[in-house]
Amino acid sequence: MASDILFDPLLPWPVIWGLAGAALLITALAIWRGLSGWPFRALASAVLLLALANPALQNEEREPLSDIVLLVVDDSASQDLSDRRAQVAEAVTALEAEVSALGMELRRIRVGDGADNAGTLLMEALGHLLADEPRARVAGAILLTDGQLHDAGLVPDMPAPLHALLTGRETDWDRRLLVQNAPAFAILDEEVTLTLRIEDQGAVPAGVAGRAELLIAIDGEEARRFQVPVGEDITLPLTLPHAGMNVIQFIVPEAAGELTDRNNAAVVQINGVRDRLRVLLVSGQPHPGQRTWRNLLKSDPAVDLVHFTILRPPDKQDGVPVTELSLIAFPTRELFMEAIDEFDLIIFDRYQRRGILPMLYLDNVRRYVEEGGALLMAAGPDFASADSLYRTPLATILPGQPTARVVETPFLPQISDLGARHPVTTGLEQTHAGLEDNDAPWGRWFRQIEVIERAGQTVMTGADDAPLLLLNRVGEGRVALLASDHAWLWDRGYEGGGPQLEMLRRLAHWMMGEPDLEEEALRAEASGQTVRITRQTLAEEVGRVTVTGPDGAETEITLEETAPGQFTAEYTGTDQGLYRLREGEMETVIALGPAAPREFEETIASAARLTPAIDPTRGGILRLEDGIPDLRRVAEGRNAAGRGWIGLTPRAAYLTTDVTVMPLIATWLLLLIASALMLGAWLREGRR
Repeated sequence: MASDILFDPLLPWPVIWGLAGAALLITALAIWRGLSGWPFRALASAVLLLALANPALQNEEREPLSDIVLLVVDDSASQDLSDRRAQVAEAVTALEAEVSALGMELRRIRVGDGADNAGTLLMEALGHLLADEPRARVAGAILLTDGQLHDAGLVPDMPAPLHALLTGRETDWDRRLLVQNAPAFAILDEEVTLTLRIEDQGAVPAGVAGRAELLIAIDGEEARRFQVPVGEDITLPLTLPHAGMNVIQFIVPEAAGELTDRNNAAVVQINGVRDRLRVLLVSGQPHPGQRTWRNLLKSDPAVDLVHFTILRPPDKQDGVPVTELSLIAFPTRELFMEAIDEFDLIIFDRYQRRGILPMLYLDNVRRYVEEGGALLMAAGPDFASADSLYRTPLATILPGQPTARVVETPFLPQISDLGARHPVTTGLEQTHAGLEDNDAPWGRWFRQIEVIERAGQTVMTGADDAPLLLLNRVGEGRVALLASDHAWLWDRGYEGGGPQLEMLRRLAHWMMGEPDLEEEALRAEASGQTVRITRQTLAEEVGRVTVTGPDGAETEITLEETAPGQFTAEYTGTDQGLYRLREGEMETVIALGPAAPREFEETIASAARLTPAIDPTRGGILRLEDGIPDLRRVAEGRNAAGRGWIGLTPRAAYLTTDVTVMPLIATWLLLLIASALMLGAWLREGRR
């Protein structure tokens, strides 16, 4: 039971204080006049003021409450290193027993890895735990951790000492790989610079050399090995091998005795883009579609176009030398011998042999294609003539052979069964919105050069289902043959027009190796930990995709056809790191999250991040390898930690179960006492 004196004034306190001041003045006046009864008058005034203050005695029935100890257990991935998990389990058991022996209660919370690679949010968990308990009962808080927390700036306002018990060993050491600078985009054929650093942390053994082996692999291919210094910035020049996403993996082999190799790898994804595409357009006999090619290529600001038109008709015999037929000299040798490899694409638009380009130059074009170049042949009647480019060294790389027949009849270009699956022509109908009221997806053409397919794929057909657009790969390069010069009718909107620009754009970009237009490809796109797998193919069916995770475990995924030529599936990766996908001979890699999660950026147990939070509370930081500390009661404001022990502050909290309030002195009794005192003052002064 606890007792307190309370006051419930009958008048406002300012009035009572005013009356007290008046009583003091009256008492002082009585003393000044020499009245002998002034003590009685003063006591009477005091009794009256006490009666106005209305004192009461409050008695409380209290039930003592036990103190509470908060325990935050770091259960993140870094606690799996070495024997830290066993240290934590032993410490939890011992602390539960000691807290119980002190008559206190233990509140525990476990903290795993933060979402979206946020790391260990230890202080956030402590704040939540503290908010759930009455602050007046919290005698202290204990953190069981390796000290590598990632929210050290969110320390809650602690009403009691905060302590930390560190896992790990003084002899622990680790090696990590850091990517300090890596661009998200890079221009093809231009060198970019990456900055790496290999660091050793902790008690590094004397036998560990100052150099380490570094493995570099691009797109999952065989890694190349280098010897690099440890503890220094490494500048790595790199030229991307292809357009699109390039996945570059850096690996430092695990050294003997280091804590983990989870931070020995890094993955960099760089999107390769072309700076400027150089296109050579050689036009022969003028025709309405000639400007179509020029407009298409000039509309793209990323294209550098070199265009030459040979205007001399083959039947013109005026004796003018060939070298004088143009306003400027046609630099044939520079274009087709010296600078041909600088072009990404060569287009022959209705060009035929006229003695301008010797066979040696055309043979060099063939060599250019076989070594990785791209050639587009837009054929007209000239392709079926005796002066056809097919009757040159180019014949060995062209996918179609002309029959010398020119079909001049209306026909509707059709996407072939194979073309419905090829990225160049699939869904081409849906890209055209200017249709008239007819059932045809686009307008008709009126001329086609009859060719026989010799190689590659026919993706569009024309009159009598004859090949209209043929695509082929030759060596490292690509060739396309469009067996008509009437594509311009779509551009003019004839019979509703057609997707001429889209078709030619896709065709040009496929020839220049755009990754999104590959007809055989295995792609992977990540959204968080979910991977969308897409297998692009011309085949009717595909096999299962084998996914190899960072830990080496393999999972087989069945794909379903969701569009012509596209088979897709979704896969959710459980770990962060590099995943390899394989289907038949197709392979690709993708990184989910960082190769080294934030939890493994720094793995050596350290008190550095905890000290600013613990020192103001007079708490302590001890290592579990030195033994589990004793728990002691310490007074508030005293040091709460020492060698082998940590302190908890008793809070003496209680729960009030009953409250009684009664007047300290009856009001009538106070009035009687005041009256007696005033009477005494009168009698004393009357005798005088």
